[in-house]
Amino acid sequence: MGVGVAVVGCGTISVEYLRNLTSFPDLDVLVCADLDPERARARAEEHGVPVWGPPETAYTHPDVEIVVNLTIPAAHAEVSHAAIAAGRHVWSEKPLTTDPESARTLLLRAAEAGVAVGCAPDTVLGAGAQSAARLVADGRIGVPATALTLMQTPGPESWHPDPEFLFRRGAGPLFDMGPYYLTLLAWLFGPVTRVAAVGRRSRTHRTIGSGPRAGSVFEVEVPTHVSALVEYRDGPAATMVISFDSPLLRAGFVEVTGSEATLEVPDPNRFDGTLRLRPPFSDDWSALPSTGTTATRGIGVLELARAVRAGASPRASGEVALHVLETMHAIHTSIDSGEFVTVESGFSAPTPLPEDWDPFARTL
Repeated sequence: MGVGVAVVGCGTISVEYLRNLTSFPDLDVLVCADLDPERARARAEEHGVPVWGPPETAYTHPDVEIVVNLTIPAAHAEVSHAAIAAGRHVWSEKPLTTDPESARTLLLRAAEAGVAVGCAPDTVLGAGAQSAARLVADGRIGVPATALTLMQTPGPESWHPDPEFLFRRGAGPLFDMGPYYLTLLAWLFGPVTRVAAVGRRSRTHRTIGSGPRAGSVFEVEVPTHVSALVEYRDGPAATMVISFDSPLLRAGFVEVTGSEATLEVPDPNRFDGTLRLRPPFSDDWSALPSTGTTATRGIGVLELARAVRAGASPRASGEVALHVLETMHAIHTSIDSGEFVTVESGFSAPTPLPEDWDPFARTL
Protein backbone atom coordinates (compact mmCIF):
# COMPACT_ATOMS: atom_id res chain seq x y z
CA MET A 1 0.00 0.00 0.00
CA GLY A 2 1.23 3.50 -0.83
CA VAL A 3 1.18 6.53 1.44
CA GLY A 4 -2.42 7.42 2.34
CA VAL A 5 -3.45 10.92 1.28
CA ALA A 6 -6.48 13.10 2.00
CA VAL A 7 -7.31 16.28 0.09
CA VAL A 8 -8.97 19.11 2.02
CA GLY A 9 -10.42 21.81 -0.21
CA CYS A 10 -12.09 20.64 -3.43
CA GLY A 11 -12.09 23.86 -5.42
CA THR A 12 -10.62 24.63 -8.84
CA ILE A 13 -7.00 23.66 -8.14
CA SER A 14 -8.01 20.29 -6.67
CA VAL A 15 -8.88 18.98 -10.14
CA GLU A 16 -5.26 19.05 -11.31
CA TYR A 17 -3.95 17.79 -7.99
CA LEU A 18 -6.34 14.85 -7.88
CA ARG A 19 -5.72 13.90 -11.49
CA ASN A 20 -2.02 13.57 -10.71
CA LEU A 21 -2.11 12.23 -7.16
CA THR A 22 -4.33 9.35 -8.23
CA SER A 23 -1.82 8.46 -10.98
CA PHE A 24 1.24 8.08 -8.72
CA PRO A 25 1.73 4.45 -7.60
CA ASP A 26 3.39 5.47 -4.31
CA LEU A 27 0.25 7.34 -3.18
CA ASP A 28 -3.26 6.20 -2.26
CA VAL A 29 -5.80 9.03 -2.28
CA LEU A 30 -8.33 7.97 0.32
CA VAL A 31 -10.41 11.06 1.15
CA CYS A 32 -11.80 14.19 -0.52
CA ALA A 33 -12.97 16.71 2.10
CA ASP A 34 -14.54 20.14 1.93
CA LEU A 35 -16.79 22.45 3.95
CA ASP A 36 -19.28 21.69 1.19
CA PRO A 37 -19.59 17.87 1.37
CA GLU A 38 -21.41 17.77 -1.97
CA ARG A 39 -18.45 19.38 -3.66
CA ALA A 40 -16.21 16.82 -1.96
CA ARG A 41 -18.48 14.02 -3.18
CA ALA A 42 -18.36 15.32 -6.76
CA ARG A 43 -14.54 15.46 -6.75
CA ALA A 44 -14.30 12.01 -5.16
CA GLU A 45 -16.58 10.48 -7.77
CA GLU A 46 -14.66 12.18 -10.61
CA HIS A 47 -11.35 10.70 -9.47
CA GLY A 48 -12.34 7.38 -7.91
CA VAL A 49 -11.64 8.42 -4.31
CA PRO A 50 -13.50 6.12 -1.90
CA VAL A 51 -14.37 8.51 0.96
CA TRP A 52 -15.69 12.06 1.07
CA GLY A 53 -17.09 14.41 3.68
CA PRO A 54 -16.30 17.49 5.80
CA PRO A 55 -12.68 18.34 6.70
CA GLU A 56 -12.80 16.21 9.88
CA THR A 57 -13.07 13.16 7.63
CA ALA A 58 -9.50 13.76 6.48
CA TYR A 59 -8.07 14.09 9.98
CA THR A 60 -9.76 11.01 11.44
CA HIS A 61 -9.36 8.47 8.64
CA PRO A 62 -7.00 5.82 10.11
CA ASP A 63 -4.97 5.28 6.94
CA VAL A 64 -4.31 8.91 6.04
CA GLU A 65 -0.67 9.94 6.56
CA ILE A 66 -0.60 13.21 4.58
CA VAL A 67 -3.26 15.92 4.45
CA VAL A 68 -3.10 18.01 1.27
CA ASN A 69 -4.37 21.47 2.18
CA LEU A 70 -5.92 23.10 -0.90
CA THR A 71 -8.15 25.59 0.91
CA ILE A 72 -8.09 29.36 0.37
CA PRO A 73 -5.09 31.18 1.96
CA ALA A 74 -7.13 32.49 4.90
CA ALA A 75 -7.87 28.89 5.94
CA HIS A 76 -4.39 27.43 5.44
CA ALA A 77 -3.26 27.82 9.05
CA GLU A 78 -6.46 26.41 10.59
CA VAL A 79 -6.55 23.35 8.34
CA SER A 80 -2.83 22.60 8.68
CA HIS A 81 -2.98 22.95 12.48
CA ALA A 82 -5.90 20.52 12.59
CA ALA A 83 -3.99 18.00 10.50
CA ILE A 84 -0.86 18.33 12.63
CA ALA A 85 -2.90 17.95 15.84
CA ALA A 86 -4.19 14.68 14.38
CA GLY A 87 -0.61 13.50 13.78
CA ARG A 88 -0.69 13.91 10.00
CA HIS A 89 2.03 15.28 7.75
CA VAL A 90 0.92 18.32 5.75
CA TRP A 91 1.32 19.52 2.21
CA SER A 92 -0.08 23.05 1.83
CA GLU A 93 -0.86 25.14 -1.17
CA LYS A 94 0.96 28.45 -1.08
CA PRO A 95 1.31 30.56 0.91
CA LEU A 96 2.03 28.44 3.99
CA THR A 97 -0.15 30.80 6.07
CA THR A 98 -1.06 34.46 5.67
CA ASP A 99 1.66 35.83 7.98
CA PRO A 100 5.13 34.77 9.17
CA GLU A 101 4.22 34.59 12.87
CA SER A 102 1.48 32.02 12.31
CA ALA A 103 3.76 30.12 9.90
CA ARG A 104 6.51 29.91 12.52
CA THR A 105 3.97 28.63 15.07
CA LEU A 106 2.77 26.05 12.56
CA LEU A 107 6.27 24.71 11.94
CA LEU A 108 6.95 24.63 15.70
CA ARG A 109 3.81 22.57 16.30
CA ALA A 110 4.78 20.22 13.47
CA ALA A 111 8.25 19.72 14.96
CA GLU A 112 6.73 19.02 18.38
CA ALA A 113 4.36 16.49 16.81
CA GLY A 114 7.13 14.85 14.79
CA VAL A 115 5.41 15.45 11.44
CA ALA A 116 6.72 17.01 8.23
CA VAL A 117 5.41 20.07 6.41
CA GLY A 118 5.80 20.69 2.70
CA CYS A 119 4.48 23.61 0.72
CA ALA A 120 3.80 24.68 -2.83
CA PRO A 121 4.89 25.68 -5.32
CA ASP A 122 6.11 22.27 -6.42
CA THR A 123 6.79 23.70 -9.85
CA VAL A 124 10.30 24.18 -8.43
CA LEU A 125 10.66 20.38 -8.52
CA GLY A 126 9.86 20.25 -12.24
CA ALA A 127 12.38 19.77 -15.02
CA GLY A 128 12.73 23.47 -15.85
CA ALA A 129 13.57 24.77 -12.38
CA GLN A 130 15.62 21.71 -11.40
CA SER A 131 17.72 21.97 -14.58
CA ALA A 132 18.36 25.63 -13.81
CA ALA A 133 19.38 24.77 -10.24
CA ARG A 134 21.81 22.13 -11.48
CA LEU A 135 23.32 24.51 -14.08
CA VAL A 136 23.87 27.26 -11.51
CA ALA A 137 25.26 24.78 -8.94
CA ASP A 138 27.64 23.40 -11.59
CA GLY A 139 29.03 26.88 -12.27
CA ARG A 140 27.72 27.21 -15.82
CA ILE A 141 26.98 30.93 -15.36
CA GLY A 142 29.96 31.59 -13.10
CA VAL A 143 29.27 33.46 -9.87
CA PRO A 144 25.53 34.33 -9.69
CA ALA A 145 25.03 38.10 -9.67
CA THR A 146 21.55 39.30 -10.63
CA ALA A 147 18.10 38.24 -11.74
CA LEU A 148 15.21 39.93 -13.52
CA THR A 149 11.69 38.49 -13.29
CA LEU A 150 8.52 39.76 -14.99
CA MET A 151 4.95 38.56 -14.41
CA GLN A 152 2.38 40.87 -15.99
CA THR A 153 -1.26 40.00 -16.66
CA PRO A 154 -4.61 41.84 -16.69
CA GLY A 155 -5.65 39.75 -13.67
CA PRO A 156 -7.40 36.42 -13.05
CA GLU A 157 -10.94 37.77 -12.68
CA SER A 158 -11.51 37.42 -16.44
CA TRP A 159 -11.28 33.60 -16.29
CA HIS A 160 -11.60 32.50 -12.65
CA PRO A 161 -15.24 31.89 -11.63
CA ASP A 162 -14.59 32.82 -7.96
CA PRO A 163 -11.66 35.26 -8.01
CA GLU A 164 -12.43 37.38 -4.93
CA PHE A 165 -9.97 35.55 -2.66
CA LEU A 166 -7.14 36.40 -5.07
CA PHE A 167 -7.63 40.11 -4.30
CA ARG A 168 -7.86 39.82 -0.52
CA ARG A 169 -5.31 39.80 2.28
CA GLY A 170 -2.90 36.92 1.80
CA ALA A 171 -3.24 36.97 -1.99
CA GLY A 172 -2.95 39.61 -4.70
CA PRO A 173 -0.22 39.18 -7.31
CA LEU A 174 2.49 39.29 -4.64
CA PHE A 175 1.19 36.40 -2.51
CA ASP A 176 -0.49 34.47 -5.34
CA MET A 177 2.28 34.59 -7.98
CA GLY A 178 5.28 35.76 -5.95
CA PRO A 179 5.95 32.31 -4.45
CA TYR A 180 6.76 30.86 -7.89
CA TYR A 181 9.47 33.43 -8.56
CA LEU A 182 10.82 33.79 -5.02
CA THR A 183 10.98 30.02 -4.47
CA LEU A 184 12.90 29.53 -7.72
CA LEU A 185 15.33 32.32 -6.77
CA ALA A 186 15.70 30.80 -3.29
CA TRP A 187 16.95 27.60 -4.93
CA LEU A 188 19.34 29.56 -7.17
CA PHE A 189 20.55 32.32 -4.81
CA GLY A 190 19.83 31.17 -1.23
CA PRO A 191 18.22 33.28 1.52
CA VAL A 192 17.15 36.92 1.18
CA THR A 193 18.61 39.55 3.49
CA ARG A 194 16.51 42.67 2.70
CA VAL A 195 13.97 44.08 0.25
CA ALA A 196 12.55 47.37 -1.00
CA ALA A 197 9.34 47.76 -2.99
CA VAL A 198 6.58 49.98 -4.33
CA GLY A 199 3.01 48.91 -4.99
CA ARG A 200 -0.08 50.26 -6.70
CA ARG A 201 -3.79 49.40 -6.81
CA SER A 202 -5.17 50.51 -10.17
CA ARG A 203 -8.84 49.88 -9.31
CA THR A 204 -10.75 49.56 -6.06
CA HIS A 205 -13.26 47.13 -7.58
CA ARG A 206 -13.18 44.42 -10.26
CA THR A 207 -15.80 42.46 -12.20
CA ILE A 208 -16.01 38.68 -12.56
CA GLY A 209 -15.75 37.87 -16.26
CA SER A 210 -16.78 34.21 -16.49
CA GLY A 211 -18.85 31.49 -14.89
CA PRO A 212 -22.28 31.65 -13.24
CA ARG A 213 -21.39 34.85 -11.33
CA ALA A 214 -20.12 36.80 -14.36
CA GLY A 215 -20.85 40.49 -13.97
CA SER A 216 -20.58 40.47 -10.17
CA VAL A 217 -18.44 43.28 -8.76
CA PHE A 218 -16.08 42.78 -5.80
CA GLU A 219 -13.65 44.90 -3.77
CA VAL A 220 -9.86 44.87 -4.23
CA GLU A 221 -8.04 44.93 -0.88
CA VAL A 222 -4.36 44.65 -1.86
CA PRO A 223 -1.84 46.18 -4.27
CA THR A 224 -2.31 44.77 -7.75
CA HIS A 225 1.09 45.91 -9.09
CA VAL A 226 4.32 45.31 -7.17
CA SER A 227 7.90 46.23 -8.11
CA ALA A 228 10.56 44.90 -5.73
CA LEU A 229 14.31 44.92 -5.23
CA VAL A 230 15.56 41.80 -3.44
CA GLU A 231 19.05 41.45 -1.95
CA TYR A 232 20.46 38.00 -1.14
CA ARG A 233 22.85 37.13 1.69
CA ASP A 234 25.44 35.59 -0.61
CA GLY A 235 25.62 38.68 -2.82
CA PRO A 236 23.12 38.42 -5.71
CA ALA A 237 20.26 40.87 -6.22
CA ALA A 238 16.96 40.54 -8.09
CA THR A 239 14.52 42.96 -9.66
CA MET A 240 10.92 41.72 -9.73
CA VAL A 241 7.70 42.97 -11.32
CA ILE A 242 4.46 41.16 -10.39
CA SER A 243 1.28 42.70 -11.74
CA PHE A 244 -2.44 42.10 -12.26
CA ASP A 245 -2.69 45.53 -13.92
CA SER A 246 -1.09 44.99 -17.32
CA PRO A 247 -2.97 44.69 -20.62
CA LEU A 248 0.29 43.22 -21.91
CA LEU A 249 0.52 39.53 -21.00
CA ARG A 250 4.14 38.78 -20.14
CA ALA A 251 4.29 35.92 -17.68
CA GLY A 252 7.11 33.62 -16.73
CA PHE A 253 10.15 35.73 -17.66
CA VAL A 254 13.19 34.89 -15.52
CA GLU A 255 16.72 35.92 -16.52
CA VAL A 256 19.67 35.08 -14.26
CA THR A 257 23.07 36.66 -14.86
CA GLY A 258 26.40 35.43 -13.56
CA SER A 259 30.03 36.37 -14.07
CA GLU A 260 30.37 34.04 -17.08
CA ALA A 261 26.95 33.84 -18.75
CA THR A 262 23.27 34.75 -18.67
CA LEU A 263 20.65 32.05 -18.21
CA GLU A 264 17.03 32.35 -19.31
CA VAL A 265 14.94 30.08 -17.08
CA PRO A 266 11.55 28.61 -18.07
CA ASP A 267 8.35 29.96 -16.57
CA PRO A 268 8.46 29.08 -12.83
CA ASN A 269 4.71 28.47 -12.93
CA ARG A 270 5.36 25.51 -15.26
CA PHE A 271 7.10 22.19 -14.78
CA ASP A 272 8.80 21.98 -18.19
CA GLY A 273 10.52 24.28 -20.67
CA THR A 274 13.79 24.94 -22.45
CA LEU A 275 16.63 26.91 -20.90
CA ARG A 276 18.73 29.34 -22.91
CA LEU A 277 22.35 30.27 -22.17
CA ARG A 278 24.26 33.25 -23.56
CA PRO A 279 27.98 33.92 -22.96
CA PRO A 280 29.37 37.47 -22.59
CA PHE A 281 29.74 39.66 -25.70
CA SER A 282 27.57 37.36 -27.76
CA ASP A 283 24.17 37.71 -29.39
CA ASP A 284 23.75 33.96 -29.67
CA TRP A 285 21.66 31.97 -27.22
CA SER A 286 22.24 28.24 -26.83
CA ALA A 287 19.11 26.17 -26.15
CA LEU A 288 19.48 23.67 -23.32
CA PRO A 289 16.63 21.18 -22.95
CA SER A 290 15.51 20.62 -19.39
CA THR A 291 15.80 17.20 -17.80
CA GLY A 292 13.67 15.72 -15.03
CA THR A 293 9.99 15.20 -14.41
CA THR A 294 7.30 17.21 -16.16
CA ALA A 295 4.44 15.73 -14.17
CA THR A 296 2.46 18.65 -12.80
CA ARG A 297 0.92 19.72 -9.48
CA GLY A 298 1.17 17.02 -6.87
CA ILE A 299 4.79 15.99 -7.30
CA GLY A 300 5.56 17.92 -4.12
CA VAL A 301 3.12 15.70 -2.22
CA LEU A 302 4.82 12.63 -3.68
CA GLU A 303 8.33 13.92 -2.88
CA LEU A 304 7.13 14.63 0.68
CA ALA A 305 5.73 11.10 0.95
CA ARG A 306 8.94 9.50 -0.26
CA ALA A 307 11.01 11.73 2.05
CA VAL A 308 8.87 10.83 5.07
CA ARG A 309 9.22 7.12 4.38
CA ALA A 310 13.00 7.59 4.01
CA GLY A 311 13.29 9.64 7.21
CA ALA A 312 14.42 12.70 5.25
CA SER A 313 13.19 16.29 4.92
CA PRO A 314 11.11 17.28 1.89
CA ARG A 315 12.80 19.48 -0.67
CA ALA A 316 9.78 21.81 -1.04
CA SER A 317 9.88 22.31 2.70
CA GLY A 318 7.94 24.42 5.16
CA GLU A 319 11.26 26.04 6.04
CA VAL A 320 11.70 27.39 2.50
CA ALA A 321 8.01 28.35 2.39
CA LEU A 322 8.35 30.32 5.64
CA HIS A 323 11.32 32.23 4.23
CA VAL A 324 9.42 33.03 1.03
CA LEU A 325 6.40 34.13 3.09
CA GLU A 326 8.57 36.36 5.27
CA THR A 327 10.14 37.84 2.13
CA MET A 328 6.71 38.63 0.68
CA HIS A 329 5.61 40.24 3.94
CA ALA A 330 8.80 42.30 3.96
CA ILE A 331 7.97 43.46 0.43
CA HIS A 332 4.46 44.37 1.57
CA THR A 333 5.86 46.25 4.58
CA SER A 334 8.29 48.11 2.35
CA ILE A 335 5.42 49.21 0.11
CA ASP A 336 3.74 50.76 3.15
CA SER A 337 6.88 52.24 4.74
CA GLY A 338 8.91 53.27 1.70
CA GLU A 339 12.02 51.77 3.33
CA PHE A 340 14.26 48.70 3.02
CA VAL A 341 13.02 45.87 5.24
CA THR A 342 15.22 43.10 6.65
CA VAL A 343 14.36 39.42 6.29
CA GLU A 344 15.49 37.43 9.33
CA SER A 345 14.78 33.78 8.50
CA GLY A 346 16.94 31.39 6.51
CA PHE A 347 16.82 27.80 5.33
CA SER A 348 19.02 24.84 4.53
CA ALA A 349 19.77 24.71 0.81
CA PRO A 350 17.80 21.84 -0.78
CA THR A 351 19.63 19.47 -3.13
CA PRO A 352 18.29 19.09 -6.68
CA LEU A 353 16.26 16.02 -7.53
CA PRO A 354 18.07 13.27 -9.42
CA GLU A 355 17.47 13.68 -13.15
CA ASP A 356 15.88 10.21 -13.29
CA TRP A 357 13.43 10.85 -10.41
CA ASP A 358 10.24 9.21 -11.66
CA PRO A 359 6.83 9.99 -10.10
CA PHE A 360 5.26 7.04 -11.92
CA ALA A 361 7.63 4.43 -10.50
CA ARG A 362 6.54 2.34 -7.53
CA THR A 363 9.28 2.81 -4.92
CA LEU A 364 7.51 2.30 -1.57
